[in-house]
Amino acid sequence: MANLNIKGKEENSFGAIVIGSGMSGGFAAKELCDKGVKTLVLERGRSVVHNKDYPTTNMMPWEFEHRGQIPEDIQRENPVVSRCYAFREDAAHFFVKDQEHPYIQEKPFDWIRGYQTGGKSLLWARQVQRWSDHDFEGPARDGFAVDWPIRYKDLAPWYSYVEKFVGVAGFHDGIPHLPDGEFLPGIELTAAEEYFKSVVEEKYPGRNVISGRYAHITGNAEYYAKQGRGICQHRTICQRGCPFGGYFSSNSASLPWAQRTGNLTLKNHAVVHSIIYDDTQQKATGVRVIDANTKEVTEYYAPIIFVNASALNTNLILLNSTSKRFPHGLGNDNGLMGKFIAFHNYRGGVSGEYEGLKSFTTEGKRPTSGYMPRFRNVDKQETKFLRGYAAGIHGTRSKDVDYSGTGADLVKNIMNPSYGPWRIGSHMMGETIPKESNYVALDTAQKDEWDMPQLKVNVDYDQNDLDMIKDYREQLAEMFDAAGFKNIRTWDDERRPGLDIHEMGGVRMGHDPKTSLLNKHHQLHACPNVYVTDGACMTSTSTQNPSLTYMVFAARAVDHALKNQG
Repeated sequence: MANLNIKGKEENSFGAIVIGSGMSGGFAAKELCDKGVKTLVLERGRSVVHNKDYPTTNMMPWEFEHRGQIPEDIQRENPVVSRCYAFREDAAHFFVKDQEHPYIQEKPFDWIRGYQTGGKSLLWARQVQRWSDHDFEGPARDGFAVDWPIRYKDLAPWYSYVEKFVGVAGFHDGIPHLPDGEFLPGIELTAAEEYFKSVVEEKYPGRNVISGRYAHITGNAEYYAKQGRGICQHRTICQRGCPFGGYFSSNSASLPWAQRTGNLTLKNHAVVHSIIYDDTQQKATGVRVIDANTKEVTEYYAPIIFVNASALNTNLILLNSTSKRFPHGLGNDNGLMGKFIAFHNYRGGVSGEYEGLKSFTTEGKRPTSGYMPRFRNVDKQETKFLRGYAAGIHGTRSKDVDYSGTGADLVKNIMNPSYGPWRIGSHMMGETIPKESNYVALDTAQKDEWDMPQLKVNVDYDQNDLDMIKDYREQLAEMFDAAGFKNIRTWDDERRPGLDIHEMGGVRMGHDPKTSLLNKHHQLHACPNVYVTDGACMTSTSTQNPSLTYMVFAARAVDHALKNQG
């Protein structure tokens, strides 16, 4: 490794180091800085400043050279990222391109990444649901994975704390296994979704259809103005970066808040090579960083280190952090690091049409949709597959617009569309079971341009996932039929793991250092001044979108770190 640059230790010393500036890293930084800790945030990608670096945010459709589409030559060069629904002309600059950061697919896996300030918090779907004890008790119920060392009561006050800062819109639905939160005004279901809700909740006790909870500001404007954020404008082009700060991202909320304290140092183009472990002090003392452009190596020091590089990169960094004490990766005494990777199963879909409700239409846009919380295996094990799935529900009235004519005739035609039937769609969000056979590891033979090992990914579906897809398709089709929907179609799109963008595990939490890597406070069992609060820490996946829980983990872990420092 050339060009080693070790500056004075005092110059490169901080109260804490956070690796990664995305959802969980940004929140960890905000919490540390808010509590007076001089904090270094290391981001491997380029700088993206809120409102300054959103080049497409106010562009009109006709201003895009390819009308929003990705040209075929770019798709051919980027087969992985091109499969992501948000990889379009208006947001392609926020995605990692395939050839720039290679990895090894021992089994097909679509690793979707965003290397810039804020990471994928600029691109997320913004759905936020709390976990419940039903989720945390899943492994203990069926014996897969290990028992979570925490329960809902440990997180409930932290969920409230984070939700108030983030801004979460929704309704109080009173569902025990999907706890209510600190909500701003929610958005009502469409007429077709409301109708479907009435049918489901009447004919299928224990099943619910609700409005999805989402990280958008819909009220309390004065409070959020203190963050420099405004009310959501329902533009639904969030992946471009929101100039209003209407949806939550590290760029618009956490990092600017941290910056205003005067305690934040953010370094971009900082590729983390490894965490430095001192055998004499028996703790981690810093982080070794490669400049992405010059390849110069610098070491930074801190008594507290948070690893929030996103799930698979966190595994990579920890596995690459070897020393005499930890020859197989920092904290990896049991050899389990990188194993028990899990993800969300999004393969199933259902669609239909409804001829009723002709006095209703849909106009405008909304940043959420209907949501059906998990209903399988909640009160008892009722299927041959373990765990369960949630479902998105979306109903909108189809519109036919006549674009013929010119001048006044064209305007008249556009202003007087005709309406077709309601179109109803659904997609599944299934919980996959963590298995030792699903793993990531380092390939020492193949290196990237920073001379770091490439990551090998060996992750796949199993029979439990296939059984779940089948059940989802059958159950949703049955409910669609009960509602009188026609032209019902179900499918399995057979997408690769990873395209859900919810990869989790590899550095899982647990009670026992023999079977887990982290304790109940997110500390490495064998190196307790290192905390992991991103997706790598997950013991199981549940069905809920995970980002809210990552931020809750980060806030709670910072509180523990500062109360127990030294």
